[in-house]
Amino acid sequence: MAVVAAQRASKTESYVDNKRKDDIRTANIKSGRSVSDAVRTSLGPKGMDKMISTASGEVIITNDGATILNKMEVLQPAAKMLVELSKSQDVVAGDGTTTVVVIAGALLKQCQTLLHSGIHPTVVSDSLHKASVKAVDVLTAMAVPVELSERESLVKLASTSLNSKVVSQYSTLLAPLAVDSVLNVVDPAKPDLVDLRDVKIVKKLGGTVDDTELVKGLVFDKKVSHAAGGPTRCENAKIAVIQFQISPPKTYIEQSIVVSDYTQMDRILKEERNYILSMIKKIKSTGCNVLLIQKSILRDAVTDLSLHYLAKAKILVIKDVERDDIEFTTKTLNCLPIANIEHFRAEKLGYADMVEEVSCGDGKIVKITGIKEMGRTSTVLVRGSNQLVLDEAERSLHDALCVVRCLVNKKFLIASGGAPEIELSRQLGAWSKVLQGMESYCVKSFAEALEVVPYTLAENAGLNPITIVTELRNRHAQGEVNAGINVRKGLITNILEENVVQPLLVSTSAITLATECVRMILKIDDIVTVR
Repeated sequence: MAVVAAQRASKTESYVDNKRKDDIRTANIKSGRSVSDAVRTSLGPKGMDKMISTASGEVIITNDGATILNKMEVLQPAAKMLVELSKSQDVVAGDGTTTVVVIAGALLKQCQTLLHSGIHPTVVSDSLHKASVKAVDVLTAMAVPVELSERESLVKLASTSLNSKVVSQYSTLLAPLAVDSVLNVVDPAKPDLVDLRDVKIVKKLGGTVDDTELVKGLVFDKKVSHAAGGPTRCENAKIAVIQFQISPPKTYIEQSIVVSDYTQMDRILKEERNYILSMIKKIKSTGCNVLLIQKSILRDAVTDLSLHYLAKAKILVIKDVERDDIEFTTKTLNCLPIANIEHFRAEKLGYADMVEEVSCGDGKIVKITGIKEMGRTSTVLVRGSNQLVLDEAERSLHDALCVVRCLVNKKFLIASGGAPEIELSRQLGAWSKVLQGMESYCVKSFAEALEVVPYTLAENAGLNPITIVTELRNRHAQGEVNAGINVRKGLITNILEENVVQPLLVSTSAITLATECVRMILKIDDIVTVR
């Protein structure tokens, strides 16, 4: 009877090799953690910068997590997920791109311990999801509501974002600039939406970051086309944005026309002159005195002959305006792009008080100011002593703009400096004691993982992380919710009073995105390569 029972059991039970699955998970977790460790030292205002040298010989100096990971050549598929995670945070919040990867790395470390303890990955995954939902609720309860009319609060917010960048010493200049740029483009009809494509950043080499300015109008990083002696300054400008060429027509296919007779050659040249003259007469008849000409692919947008006639007609010409800039330009000037000379009418023009060519650094730029009925756009002219500083200033300014945009979308502030993470760790730790079974262990591990942020902030600032985090825990246990690490003083202070703040959206999206990424990595038990 025992033999029969054993035979029946063998039919239903089969041996499953879990060794390979465990090896794959371990490899994925190790790869993810190595990516996290690579950017961990650049977290916080005292974080280190990375010098990235690309294959083409380009050098980038930055401590922006998204930029570092984007430039890294990551081959392991699970490690690539952390690079994508950083990009997702950049899209959603614009800031916290290093934080999100550091949190994901700490969660992976805790998950590895739980898996070695024999807890099933699905149980761990579900518990992490519950913990992240609870964490968002705790953060929302901690948040302080803010109105867009409180400009000072917005400036503090942008300053906190800029303080961890290479250009942190210019935060007093760049923060108000970022706030004003975003507030200029907020439409009262849609107060919760901000499109950062309405803020144009123009980079110009020369000077220092101190010379960066917000221009109420338009800036073109090119010279006026005055080869034929045309004007370089125009008051009471009537501006046309044209998408056609002021040059003789060409055949659509590659072919050559042989002219053997001189009289025929003269006739062709005469026709060319008449063709261009008739176009310029139509343009001049509308009162237009400034032309912005879109960059042409098929043929030259303007020729020396057309520039000569335009100069005689006292029309200022700016050629080679990029196709991507046309929408921004027309929105700012409150005019319509003109695709054909037959559609050239006065009602399609934009109006401005001044269009002038200005010397800037080692080159020249064109400024259009005093635009009548200007669209809701902003232009920032960024200056820098070298290309590396210029690029980093642009990236830092973009992060500051994103932070202000976050606040427009979700009007809540939260303390920074590791305060929300420690408070989350404390409250989730207390909540884990209420739960039962495996869930309790998993939530406790989630709570412990969040301590990585204040620990890393203290470590990067050259402080004793164990002493600082222990004191921080005590202060929070005593009810000081906004106590955080003041890395400048090397002490624990009320971070909210120190004006070290960030938008609620940055913290909540970092927690939810990191958890989502870790859950996905946990669920992978095999990697199949398709050739």
